[in-house]
Amino acid sequence: MSFSESHKFSGEGIAHIARIIDKINLGIWEYNTDTKEVKWSSGFYTALGYAPGEIECSYNFFFNQLLYYHDKEVFLKATQHPRQGGSPVAHVRLLTKLNGYQWFENTTQKHDTADGPVIYGVLKNIHALKISEIKVTEAEFKVNEIGRIAKIGSWEIDTATMGLTFSKEMYDIFELDDHVTMSVEEAIGFFEPHYRKTLTNVVNEALNYCKPYDIELLFKTAKNNVIWVRSKGVPVINDHGKCVTVRGIFQDIDSIKRKGITLQSSINLLDDQNKRLQNFAYIVSHNLRSHSGNLKFMVNLFEEAKLSEERTEIFSHIKTISESLSATMGHLDEIVRIQSEITRERKLLDFETIFNNVASALHTNIDRTNAVINTNFSDCPQVNYIPAYLESILQNLLTNAIKYKHPDRNPVINITTRKVGNEVYLIFEDNGIGIDMQRYGDQLFGMYKTFHQNSDSKGIGLFITRNQVEALGGTIQVESAVNIGTKFTVKLV
Repeated sequence: MSFSESHKFSGEGIAHIARIIDKINLGIWEYNTDTKEVKWSSGFYTALGYAPGEIECSYNFFFNQLLYYHDKEVFLKATQHPRQGGSPVAHVRLLTKLNGYQWFENTTQKHDTADGPVIYGVLKNIHALKISEIKVTEAEFKVNEIGRIAKIGSWEIDTATMGLTFSKEMYDIFELDDHVTMSVEEAIGFFEPHYRKTLTNVVNEALNYCKPYDIELLFKTAKNNVIWVRSKGVPVINDHGKCVTVRGIFQDIDSIKRKGITLQSSINLLDDQNKRLQNFAYIVSHNLRSHSGNLKFMVNLFEEAKLSEERTEIFSHIKTISESLSATMGHLDEIVRIQSEITRERKLLDFETIFNNVASALHTNIDRTNAVINTNFSDCPQVNYIPAYLESILQNLLTNAIKYKHPDRNPVINITTRKVGNEVYLIFEDNGIGIDMQRYGDQLFGMYKTFHQNSDSKGIGLFITRNQVEALGGTIQVESAVNIGTKFTVKLV
């Protein structure tokens, strides 16, 4: 009978097909649900590595001895198809003779016969393919899990369409739903304004000149969280050297970056404190030794002097040295006291009130120099600070502004406050004689460092002010120009 004559096979035809299937390593099985009779083809035995008749051909043996326990439910759902609405195809593990459990694809069909309902199945060994799929799935899971833990996403730009695609981790960093699509320009719009031009330039260079990039930027998520991110792009070129794709990674490095910034700030502060400590040690060793040496010398002269006039003159020198020594000890005591007062309780202080107290104490100097003082504390009227520190800072800065006024004009002093986030700034500007920052900038806050010819300059005020500010975690910056004026920017907290 030819295939063109009928679509039905004779009994011999079915047997012939079974023999062909056996040759291509496929197994056929048959199970009568009424009589419980089971039949396995030769290929069934061969697929499991057995010879026909070497193992028991029964449903119980198959289900309890050959089928992996974890796959029994999957197998049952497939064999009960379509009554349970499942798939007729199941991937199960069967115990082979030589290679342990191997993966097989089992396809089932159910037919009603004169002897009762019969389930037919075809087994195909798919172990190599299944293991490959599992490895790929595991690798993908590991990659995704690493990306999730490390907060790394991947992206790609198609140069032909300028289409932008994101991985799931990218959407997580953006804090967006993963169904949102956006253009390159829209994605760049998430970055802080200062960094948008930088990112645009490096992306254009990657697209047009095949230049890779690796930069760190400030980024604002869809939920308005500002974080540091790392963006890295690598161009992919075709055989003609043209960029066809730019692929890259995008990583949330906010925690690492901020720790690094804090660490560097701490290192800088520690370096500054170390310099001040060295300066302090120098003052203690040099100045006190100088005072004591001078005092000893004068005492010896006093003892050797015979005339009353000589002793009177020498004693006046001893008195001067003693006063200078007392002043030096007072300065050193002030510096030590600054460190000891760090633990004192901070209070909510009103800038206007503290300034008025300072201005009242210095009113004679203010009136004598016709100083004009403009204050504006409206942006940040209050601050949590140690009262004595804030009063001392204002007094030292105001005293300096008056002391170093320009000889050809009356002092004009502008004092303002500003709040940026949680940081409070005190800005102090004057139109005095200024400081040559290029020449004296690195010495400005040194102890007993003076840069003008004023007879009353002692070089202690700014040293104390900086110690007070930095003792509470703040900073002080200076901008100055000779004959123009000076600006102090003090970050209090």
